[in-house]
Amino acid sequence: MSQSLENRVVEVLRTIYDPEIPVDIYELGLIYKVTIDEEQRAHVLMTLTSPMCPVAESLPPEVKTKVAEVEGVTAAEVEVTWDPPWDPEMMSEAARLELGML
Repeated sequence: MSQSLENRVVEVLRTIYDPEIPVDIYELGLIYKVTIDEEQRAHVLMTLTSPMCPVAESLPPEVKTKVAEVEGVTAAEVEVTWDPPWDPEMMSEAARLELGML
């Protein structure tokens, strides 16, 4: 069950966009890991494009709110890390194509 719940969380993450970039945060490579524990609590390990990112204050709470709203999730936690630092190479091929980087 947690695998399908994890998939639903990822689908929600694909609906969240960095307002400055027309690509969702999952395809941008900002999501490092999604885990669901035995109590159906979701933990999202993510980063931002830079520590000075204009949405540094608003994006993690938005992720937490949307993940918490996924049916079956009992609680949501978002952890922001800078290790490893985000790099454009972390973007999916689709994201690089969308941004004209291929």
